[in-house]
Amino acid sequence: MSRIGRKPITVPSGVTVTLDNAVITVKGPKGTLTRELHKDIKVALEDNVITIDRPSDNKLHRSLHGTTRSVVNNMVSGVTEGFTKTLELVGVGYRASLAGNKLVLNVGYSHPVEITPEAGIEFEVPVNTKIIVKGINKERVGEYAANIRAVRAPEPYKGKGIKYEGERIIRKEGKAGKKK
Repeated sequence: MSRIGRKPITVPSGVTVTLDNAVITVKGPKGTLTRELHKDIKVALEDNVITIDRPSDNKLHRSLHGTTRSVVNNMVSGVTEGFTKTLELVGVGYRASLAGNKLVLNVGYSHPVEITPEAGIEFEVPVNTKIIVKGINKERVGEYAANIRAVRAPEPYKGKGIKYEGERIIRKEGKAGKKK
């Protein structure tokens, strides 16, 4: 039995969960999330506790069991607290700013790079070298953060680029000098 999959999910007050066959809808103070789950995995809601069960021990069902539980748990915590990812810009002249709701990045290219968020995703720039991506859907927040990082991924020689907060860039030694 999956250790993660068999843990029950407690639904906090102020959150409503609706199950319709394989579609789960979670409404909370921050918004609404809907997701279609695999038809074989059974999701049950009783007394504000969600439980996930699998029909058999075959490989597909075992792999879906814990994943489904994590996805549903992320939906519940997303509509209550939300998710954030923080990125840092490292490099001379590298800076970020907001133009309306668009994120504008100046990261060493001949032009500024603009990123427009979708509904449910919000950017914050508290300092011009720090970007905070916020939202209720953990997957979308992570995807937007990865897309921002991909604009100028950190390079291993000088460590310049856009990196996640707390990420350690493994540095390489530069070119060796000429020996006589």
